[in-house]
Amino acid sequence: MPERQSSRKDAIRNREAVLAAADALFTRRESPEDVTMADVAAAAGVGKGTLFRAFGDRAGLLRALYEARLEPIRQAVETGPPPLGPGTPPRDRVPALLDAILCFKLDNRRLALALEEGGTSSPYRAEHYERWHSLLRAVLEQIPGLTDSDFTAHALLAATRADLVEHLTGEEGVPRERMRPRLANFVTKVLASGPPQGLTAEE
Repeated sequence: MPERQSSRKDAIRNREAVLAAADALFTRRESPEDVTMADVAAAAGVGKGTLFRAFGDRAGLLRALYEARLEPIRQAVETGPPPLGPGTPPRDRVPALLDAILCFKLDNRRLALALEEGGTSSPYRAEHYERWHSLLRAVLEQIPGLTDSDFTAHALLAATRADLVEHLTGEEGVPRERMRPRLANFVTKVLASGPPQGLTAEE
């Protein structure tokens, strides 16, 4: 039993060391593609085999690091007070959720970009995307008169894609203090608008 507990503690310690090393490397390197599994293993002081056993592959490591950084936001969304928590009126909660996503991606630009661009399947099938989409859709469905919450959730999330955030901050030099109110204004307009005249949600 003591031996098993020691092995479990070693595994937890190794996992924490790997996540810390990966976190530091993704923060320092200019491009996410510059960070390899060998780099992370060396920085964490573990063998590559340990890395692959714990995370499966590079995408698995990216997901684990992303989820670790996202945990405070998830707790606020699931059990926290307004404006992110479940007791918030839907018209207030939707812009707050989008703002939280945007701020997270601004704070984690390289990691978010690596995760969204590095998958082998559609980014819209990724677990983290489906979770945000499902949450937004559920909140949008609570807004009277708003139709097609499924598509609206996709459209709103498109405004927070990591490649767009990277383009706006890097190529166009848009600062955070301008990007956040612009997104909030866009979300407000979407929530206030209906289908164009002559069109319905089904069309």
